[in-house]
Amino acid sequence: MAVRHAQVAVVGGGPVGLMLACEVALHDVPVVVLERLPEIEWRPKAEGITGRAVDIMDRRGLMLGVTETPTTPPTVEQQARVAAGERRPDSLLPKEFPGARHFASMFLLRPESPDLLVPQQLLEEDLARRATELGVEVRRGHTVTGFTQDDDGVRLEVDGPDGPYELAAEWLAGCDGGRSTIRKLSGIAFPGTDGVTTGYRAFADIDDPDFHLPGWFRKDRGLLVYEEGPPRFITLEFDGPPVNRDAPITLEEFQGSLRRISGTKVTVTEITKITRFTDNARQAATYRSGRVLLVGDAAHVHSHWSGPGLRLGLGDAVNVGWKLAAVARGWCDEDLLDTYTSERHPIGAQTLEIQRASIALMRPGPHVDALRRLLRELLLRDEANRQLTALVDDLHISYDMGDPAAASPLVGRYSPDLHLRGADGTVRVAELQRNGRALLLDLRSDQELRTLAEPWSDRVDVVTAECAEPPADALLIRPDGFVAWSTPADPATLPGALARWFGPPATAGRGGAPNP
Repeated sequence: MAVRHAQVAVVGGGPVGLMLACEVALHDVPVVVLERLPEIEWRPKAEGITGRAVDIMDRRGLMLGVTETPTTPPTVEQQARVAAGERRPDSLLPKEFPGARHFASMFLLRPESPDLLVPQQLLEEDLARRATELGVEVRRGHTVTGFTQDDDGVRLEVDGPDGPYELAAEWLAGCDGGRSTIRKLSGIAFPGTDGVTTGYRAFADIDDPDFHLPGWFRKDRGLLVYEEGPPRFITLEFDGPPVNRDAPITLEEFQGSLRRISGTKVTVTEITKITRFTDNARQAATYRSGRVLLVGDAAHVHSHWSGPGLRLGLGDAVNVGWKLAAVARGWCDEDLLDTYTSERHPIGAQTLEIQRASIALMRPGPHVDALRRLLRELLLRDEANRQLTALVDDLHISYDMGDPAAASPLVGRYSPDLHLRGADGTVRVAELQRNGRALLLDLRSDQELRTLAEPWSDRVDVVTAECAEPPADALLIRPDGFVAWSTPADPATLPGALARWFGPPATAGRGGAPNP
């Protein structure tokens, strides 16, 4: 059997796998992506990018030109339509929160960041183009059937279009979804809770377009979403998980769900696209086992409301991508990869809790009605509104970066997207990190800081610029956008932070990065 070689093998060519491949390839590390499907799957999936994922795309220059659509509360007219249709205004789950921030939108929260309304498949196409530009080899129609690992690397067994072969890699990243073959073969435990719902997302034609008001509704038996032109539906029934999620979905099966939820005799005449789902919530016990990493849905599954899977998976990819590249390049020890689990596992666990709460609050019945009314009142307060919105959108995330006594409040938080003025004009921080490198911002023209950072100039860009309202005199920003060091810490502590995250200093630097 032929043996092929790769430095990093990514199994799974969806948006998370492709994002991870791009993150690693930005640092000139060869990457091969193995995807079992021969082409992009166009069944209904995520319909937008929300919260921190929007910032991630911006920081890498992806999905540029896609319309940013801030979500807004429902209008008086929309609420009146619901009231006129014998539905309580409280039951409205408005389209203006387009399936995103679902937990928050149920109470008419006022989100602080925009959505990118783009189907997941278009995101995959954009990421595939970027991966190709970066030299990533994407192999479609290649299925991993097994692997073994030792101290030197991983050996994968692959079924390709031209027959089976072996792929030898130094590192393996499983980005192959909730039923991950890589996770199962690695033996990593996947504890959690079983689903309590069966749901369908479908594009379908019906005999009576006026069978029900369009919108999002809590009904006596679950949840109904109906959008006109072309007709799109979501039904969610609290009758347990599907008996067989892999069974083909028949027209009669979906029609039965639609009739039960709506309380009508509507007839489905044709289904264009459909998918079946539930709300099981599980998380891998660890995200790393030796030379194997789990990223995205391979590491955690949960209900799809508010699109947390894509947002969470992209966050995983940008957190571990630069770390994996640093280890593969020999800049850092393998211990750096352990920070992937320590930083991202708590975020995944919190997301599972939010999704369980979201499902609980969609249950029909007077007890949940009472709870929703209580929470609705609480969330009319701006502070509570902002806190929950940040929690749902991953805007609250903070990582432990070291000694809190020496850290500023910025350390561990996502860096602000400052507008900087330099010799060549104005530039945003996000634009400076399109290359995936770490960034030391010198906002007070401090020669001492630049001298201290010089030995890491092959890994860290140093930019001196002015800022109208600088949050600090200097900030060290990791490639994933999180602040690793900042003044007022003693400048003498900067080399320690650089060494912790980017390895020992080089014997000779390549010179500081040009000013913006």
